[in-house]
Amino acid sequence: MFYKTSDPPPLPHRPFKSLVVPRPIGWISTISTDGKVNLAPYSFYNAVGDDPPMVMFCTNGPHKDGPLKDSRINAEETGEFVVNLASYDLREQMNESSRHVERGVDEMALAGLEAAPCNLIKAPRVKEAAANLECVYLQTVEMPSWNPEHVNSMVIGEVVGIHIRDDVITGDRVDITKIRPLARMGYLDYAVVNEVFTMKRPR
Repeated sequence: MFYKTSDPPPLPHRPFKSLVVPRPIGWISTISTDGKVNLAPYSFYNAVGDDPPMVMFCTNGPHKDGPLKDSRINAEETGEFVVNLASYDLREQMNESSRHVERGVDEMALAGLEAAPCNLIKAPRVKEAAANLECVYLQTVEMPSWNPEHVNSMVIGEVVGIHIRDDVITGDRVDITKIRPLARMGYLDYAVVNEVFTMKRPR
């Protein structure tokens, strides 16, 4: 099967998001300039650098002349955001935080989660998460959108501090099987990391 992505797909749903998998979930917490907490999951998220460590999350929403996503607005206006590691034990809370609510509603409280202070930035982190990345906002890259009323935005931040819960460290390494992070698949499907394998690189 082949089809041009600019044409209607031959399947009931566009398969693109079912082929670029698994995608880690960027569970982004921010705070507005007037002190309101926001928490939202983004399936277009990843690390984009290691020296210094950098991450990005992507939003799609109304045009820049209209209301943008809270996560982007807060990151740009305050210069910071937090990535909270979404894990299997927090799957219901993560899903609840994706609910569309009015601007200013605290999704962290709505999902029954506790806000914990960060060490280097003002935005709160999810206390229950096994790991949190404190980030300083770097830039926003706006990309094309097929919907002329929407804008695709990539928000990039530098990781300046990392919280790791002690019980997920085995020896001198993070034990990812203890965290069981969630990943986004296509459709309404998710995956969880339950096992890993090691493979040496060729010399």
